[in-house]
Amino acid sequence: MQPVNTIIFDLGGVLIDWDPEYVYREVIPDAEKRQFFFENICTHDWNVEQDAGRSLHEGTELLVAQHPDWEPEIRDYYGRWEEMLGGPISDTVELLRELREQNGSRLLALTNWSGETFPVALSKYDFLHWFEGIVVSGDEKTRKPFSDIYRILLDRYAVEPAQAVFIDDSLKNVEGAQVLGIQGIHFQGAGHLREKLVQLKVLS
Repeated sequence: MQPVNTIIFDLGGVLIDWDPEYVYREVIPDAEKRQFFFENICTHDWNVEQDAGRSLHEGTELLVAQHPDWEPEIRDYYGRWEEMLGGPISDTVELLRELREQNGSRLLALTNWSGETFPVALSKYDFLHWFEGIVVSGDEKTRKPFSDIYRILLDRYAVEPAQAVFIDDSLKNVEGAQVLGIQGIHFQGAGHLREKLVQLKVLS
């Protein structure tokens, strides 16, 4: 195993708390009805299409046409999107700060995120500007765990896969990176991440 000189972070769920529940607990107070909404209307699969480059307008209007009885709730998804941001995940941001100040490794980010909403996060969170570069799926018209988005990052920033580690809260996304020879850490909290980074000798 080669020494790690590049650390690649996912953002949502690792450094930034994002959860539609923050909005929909108010919009749909009934838990059973809210679960139905997420499983059948504004689903994960629907949302990731916006992450992969479909416009928010197109995604919204598609659902409104399919489910007109849910129109107000559907429009709230992106109409109130900023309220779904719960803020920085402070323990992980502190780890990022340590890496930035003490380690000397290159810091990059690779995120599944709509290109239309990502500028909101970029303006809200100063730590996003600590990265040498950020690859945003919505801008690239593809997403994790598909191999092409990892290749975009590797090529754009001249990263040697064996010398990089990728951190993501989605195991599928970690496995997608490992297919290309990038070392992977499945994020399960800042304490666990610290242990893994110590094992890789990028933190002492």
